[in-house]
Amino acid sequence: MASIYQSIEILSKEKGIDPQIVLDAVKDAMLAAARKQFRGQEDLVADLDQTTGNIQVFSVKRVVDVIQDPAHEIVLSAAKRIDPQAEIGSEIREAKPTEALGRISAQTAKQVILQKVREAERDSVYSEFHGRQGELANCVIKRIEGQDYVVDMGKTEARLPKKEQSRVESFSVGDRVRCVIKGVERGGKYSGVIVSRGAPELVMRLFEQEVPEIYDGTVAIKACAREPGERTKIAVVSRDRDVDSVGACVGMKGMRVQSIIRELRGEKIDIIEYSDDPIHYVTKALSPAKISRVTIVNSGEKHMEVVVDDLQLSLAIGKRGQNVRLAAKLIGWKIDIKSEEEKRRELESRMGDMVISGAPVSVLIDHGLAEEIVERLVGAGIGTVERLGSMTPEELEAIPNIDEGVVGQIQSAVMAFYGEYESADVEAAPADVESVEEAIDLSGGVNAPDEVDAETIPAFENIATGLLERDLATHEPGVVDETDHGEVLDLGRVEGLSAAPSTLHGFVESDESGSIDKSDNIEQAG
Repeated sequence: MASIYQSIEILSKEKGIDPQIVLDAVKDAMLAAARKQFRGQEDLVADLDQTTGNIQVFSVKRVVDVIQDPAHEIVLSAAKRIDPQAEIGSEIREAKPTEALGRISAQTAKQVILQKVREAERDSVYSEFHGRQGELANCVIKRIEGQDYVVDMGKTEARLPKKEQSRVESFSVGDRVRCVIKGVERGGKYSGVIVSRGAPELVMRLFEQEVPEIYDGTVAIKACAREPGERTKIAVVSRDRDVDSVGACVGMKGMRVQSIIRELRGEKIDIIEYSDDPIHYVTKALSPAKISRVTIVNSGEKHMEVVVDDLQLSLAIGKRGQNVRLAAKLIGWKIDIKSEEEKRRELESRMGDMVISGAPVSVLIDHGLAEEIVERLVGAGIGTVERLGSMTPEELEAIPNIDEGVVGQIQSAVMAFYGEYESADVEAAPADVESVEEAIDLSGGVNAPDEVDAETIPAFENIATGLLERDLATHEPGVVDETDHGEVLDLGRVEGLSAAPSTLHGFVESDESGSIDKSDNIEQAG
């Protein structure tokens, strides 16, 4: 039976697990088969015979004077036949015939062994690859299962699922590919190592291999955002002022970045310079679009607004929003991108919203309306006095808890509210009339003072004659003669009236003696 132990060692090397784990699995399998075969309640143990390499099954019983549990106890006389050294309280191990195990028991043992070995293999794989997430691995396509690839990593197999593949890539069995370790699953149908060809870490590891400045730490990769098969944006920064981070990644004539593009089957790569300033960072991240201005909306929530020229909007957004989506992933901010025209319309809309639409209903409380009535109106969606004033009594009575009496109170309050503004307008009008009348009184009316300062008198123009009342107040009026058409004032005798209307100059003429030629004037007037 030495071949059993040898088989355990061979299996342990193939699966990369500890031989003791396999040995324990075989012991558990033998015990399971023995219990199924003997169908007893006794305690069973399995042990490896170091001399023969055979795994033997034993029943364990405790030595007692009087047997109370035959399945677990044995008398001293019977125990000494098995082991002469037996004594009260000791345990006796009695060998069970493994040759009696049938085909069903052997099949049970096989299933137990496979299950235990599989669990041990999962634990071994998990402990080895759990700390290697993001590491680059060279793999070989071993087989294709549906849309997934199973790759050989040397010691173990790994799975390349559909969601971790690039849409522009396809492989055949035997192809060599470079993948990045995405994670390790311990349970489930697809337990084991999961590798990826679509993760951003793959691009970062490829740059580390192709760019010596990144490998030695002179240039650092700060962030990477990727849509597999389409485009990748990677942000780099130089720790040496004499080293250009972007130029180092591109290489002479683009040789370094072209090597990575070939590995990714033609995927486009944008290399930008990292910046601690989010405004400068997003300006670089949205390249090749040119940014007009950037506004930080909320720094705590990392929300910003980017405005671009109308002609640059489609370029900034990219195909199906790809450019702005990758930029947002790269910088870790939420980006709202707008054109100049959209921003202008938004500002106009905001200005329109700032205009007050009307007085709130609550102002009617100052005009005698009860607070509970105001609350009912607000609850019904009536927020302004203008809206309330435009409603008919029938519409008001349709509101819950509003009857005819309450409608009267509402109407009275609304009328009082608008009456306040009407009274204010009426009070403002007489003030101007009084000032005019006072000025007229000062210009020589009944209550005018004897001596008047001409400079202090306001100049008011007589509507009928076009003359200034100030001139009439400071000078003696001319001679008034009677004519058939009424009184005629000689305006030529009043000083300072050279600017009198031309029609009056032609109508009234004076001679040296101050007399008026009535007939000539009448003819000219006719």
